[in-house]
Amino acid sequence: MPTFICLLLEFILLSHALVVGAAPVGNEEAPASKQVLILGGGVAGVIAARTLREHGINDFVIIEARSELGGRMRSHSFAGHTVELGANWIQGTQTGSGPMNPVLRLAQKHKLKTRETDFESITTFDHTGAVDFRDIVNSADEAYVNLTKAAGARVANDLVDTTSRTGYSLVEAKPRTAHEHAAEYFSFDWEYAQKPDQTSWIAASWNNNYTYGADAGGFSESNLFARDNRGFKHLIQGEAASFLKRHQLELNATVTRIEYTNQGVVVTLTDGRQFSGLYAICTFSLGVLQNDDVIFNPPLPHYKLEAIHSMTMATYTKIFFKFPYKFWFDTEFGIYADPERGRYPVWQSLDLKGFYPGSGILVATVTGDFSQRIEALPSSFVREEALGVLRTMYPNTSIPEPTDFYYHRWNADPLYRGSYSNWPPSFFVGHHENMRANVGRVYFGGEATSQKYFGYLHGAFFEGQDIATMVAKCVKTRACPQLKHVDHVKNTPYSQLETTAERTRTSYTHELVFSLLRQLIL
Repeated sequence: MPTFICLLLEFILLSHALVVGAAPVGNEEAPASKQVLILGGGVAGVIAARTLREHGINDFVIIEARSELGGRMRSHSFAGHTVELGANWIQGTQTGSGPMNPVLRLAQKHKLKTRETDFESITTFDHTGAVDFRDIVNSADEAYVNLTKAAGARVANDLVDTTSRTGYSLVEAKPRTAHEHAAEYFSFDWEYAQKPDQTSWIAASWNNNYTYGADAGGFSESNLFARDNRGFKHLIQGEAASFLKRHQLELNATVTRIEYTNQGVVVTLTDGRQFSGLYAICTFSLGVLQNDDVIFNPPLPHYKLEAIHSMTMATYTKIFFKFPYKFWFDTEFGIYADPERGRYPVWQSLDLKGFYPGSGILVATVTGDFSQRIEALPSSFVREEALGVLRTMYPNTSIPEPTDFYYHRWNADPLYRGSYSNWPPSFFVGHHENMRANVGRVYFGGEATSQKYFGYLHGAFFEGQDIATMVAKCVKTRACPQLKHVDHVKNTPYSQLETTAERTRTSYTHELVFSLLRQLIL
């Protein structure tokens, strides 16, 4: 066969392998328009881009579905002010000269306006109106500290993980009254967006300690509330503007398909456009991966799918009210103890000095199952239901009609499918390794892939940085780190239990046979 025809056939086969996910042909690199495709323009994506640049790699593009960078750092213009629908706090800052939260460093660099949150500034309510149960709230805080300490002892003794609800019970914290449930919610659910019985005891504790515990290598116990009219997202947009070129960013570009081989990656957008690269860093939220909003070809391996579907994408919903005047508490927070746990329990005033004084803005927060419930209801119904709770909190006050009202449906949003990840009790370390593991030339990074800091912005920061460092090595040396994965995540205690049960059945069978034989002989 003529040499020209041979070369032509080889080119056709190689192109086909890249596009449809067939087996790679030979060892040649497929043609690529970029060295690296960064999928998603949140914290992980932007920091991945910055890290590539620091390693001397500029042939990349960030592909972002929205019209701006920021991901779940999503702001909204409300009643003449900028409020945060998603991420709102820098959680853990710095203790002395200890490690600094990298999000704080970005906030300082871009002069973001923040205010430290005082979680002891609370007023408490129940179905009778204002009633003081702050002592119960303090006891719940102490129980949470005991919960995290007991988890540390559990790890030290190599004991199996279980639910945070079990942990609470073992430290003798067993809420029974509406007041006790509301206080526990403020300490636990409001942080993880899931209930204690839905959350790993050990993982929740190390997540807390690595962020807030200076003795455990964390940052500090302080939290800074973003109150900047440019939006919390400004710190990541400002950082991107400091190094990103126009041709390195593609906005309004929603990825629907990722095709990968050992030679490269091709992504397809909703408008049919395609981008190809030697490598891809996928920073999509856990919820997007769980909901098949993006199709992978070939399909992701079973171990990867099991890991993705074994973690939880939690939902945290802020409900904003604008009133013509302020009628509520002068503290930062109001805690409402409803007979139904999780029913509009946390209220936050933004009409305060240092926040947005005179704004008339009051925010209610719900999480988890209750968030999904209100997403399924008409906004008008939720508005009246929440107002009903306010009327219960203030039975002798004529509450005015709000002039504005808004909440975002995070779980239904196809770009996120939730707010942030949470580690359930049935999610093992092997699962997490599989969550983080690359498949071919597709690498994954985001807050959900962070073992220490899942759910946090700084988790997304560190993962974007770490994964991009690995990919940079790939580009420079073609000696790519293959992240560890486990083909089958095994639970040793169950295996031992099964073996023990089998031995018991065998022993019983032998005894039964010998008994029958003795009867026959006699």
